[in-house]
Amino acid sequence: MRVDDFDFELPRELIAERPVCPRDSARLLHVPIIGGLSDRGVRDLPDLLMPGDILVFNDTKVIPARLFGRRGTAGVEVTLHQRTGLAQWKAFARPAKKLRPGDRVDFAEGFFATVAEKGEMGEVTLDFDRSGEDLMVALEAFGSLPLPPYIRKGEADERDRGDYQTVFARQKGAVAAPTAGLHFTPDLLAALDARGVKRATVTLHVGAGTFLPVKADDTNDHRMHQEIGVITPETAAAINAAKAAGGRVVAVGTTSARLLESAADPLGILHPFDGATDIFITPGHSFRLADVLLTNFHLPRSTLFMLVSAFSGLSRMKEAYEHAKAAGYRFYSYGDCCLLERTPT
Repeated sequence: MRVDDFDFELPRELIAERPVCPRDSARLLHVPIIGGLSDRGVRDLPDLLMPGDILVFNDTKVIPARLFGRRGTAGVEVTLHQRTGLAQWKAFARPAKKLRPGDRVDFAEGFFATVAEKGEMGEVTLDFDRSGEDLMVALEAFGSLPLPPYIRKGEADERDRGDYQTVFARQKGAVAAPTAGLHFTPDLLAALDARGVKRATVTLHVGAGTFLPVKADDTNDHRMHQEIGVITPETAAAINAAKAAGGRVVAVGTTSARLLESAADPLGILHPFDGATDIFITPGHSFRLADVLLTNFHLPRSTLFMLVSAFSGLSRMKEAYEHAKAAGYRFYSYGDCCLLERTPT
C-alpha cells in the first residue's frame, strides 16, 4: 500500500506533553465493530470488557538508553535500541558518519564503549566496558530516558522517570514505553479483577526503531527493526485457556499485539516465544489471536497507525481519528487512548 494512504493532519496543540494525573483519568474512545463511536474514560474499561476476557500487558521496563559521550574531542549521542549480548547493544548514533569500527566513545570517567560494527541509517553496534547489571547501573547513573522526539523535543526530565513507566514494568530492556499500559493504576487493576477480567503479561523490549519515520513510498519497501520478546509457557497456556473458554484476548498496546501475532500459529494457538521479531502489520493482515486492542493515538504515516488500520480498517480508523481531533483528544505517548474491536476477516 502507499504510505500516503496513512497520512492525516494533526494540530500541534493536540500532542500531549505530560500525562494526565491520575493516569486512569485519561479519555478513551470506544471503536466497536459496528455502530457509533463512544466517548468514554479509561475508568470505564471494566464496563467495556466482559468476565473471562484476558488483558495481555507488556511488562518491559524502560531504561535510560540515551547517552552523550565523546570520540576524541568530538561529541557523540547514542540511543540504544536492541541488546545483542550482555555487554553489546545496537544503537543509533549522531553523528554516525565519522564513527568507525574500533573507535572508542567515552561516556564518563571509566565508562566507555567500542564501536564493533557500523550499519545503515546511523546504526552502530557498541561493545561496552561492562556487562549485565553493572551496565544497567552505569546507564542509570549516566543515561537519560529517550523520550519520543515529538514530546518536548525528546528532552526528558526527572519527572519522566516515573511518568514513562507502567505500574507493571518489571523486565529491564526497553528504550520506549508500551504507552497504552501507562493508563493503568492499582485501583483500575482492582476494578478489572472484580469484574472477572483475567490478566497475563508478556515481554517485548520496545526499540527506538518505533520512533523512526517510514521513508519508503510503499509499505512493502519498509524494513522494521528487530525487537526481543518473551512469552513463557505458563503465559501462553493461560491465554489459550481463556480464549478456549470464550474469553476475548485484549492486547494492551501495539507491542503486546505484535508479540502475540509473532507467536500465534495460523489456528490461533499461542506458543511460547523467546527471541527476536520484526513483524510489520499492515492492512490485509489476518489477526490470529487478539480480539480487542487498547492503544493510544499514533503518528500519521507511522507503522503503528498502519497496525491499527489493519486491526479495525483504514476508513474506520480515519473516522475515529477525525472524531478524536474534533473532540480534543490528546495524542501520542502521553495522550488518551482508544479501545478497538477487531474487524472480522
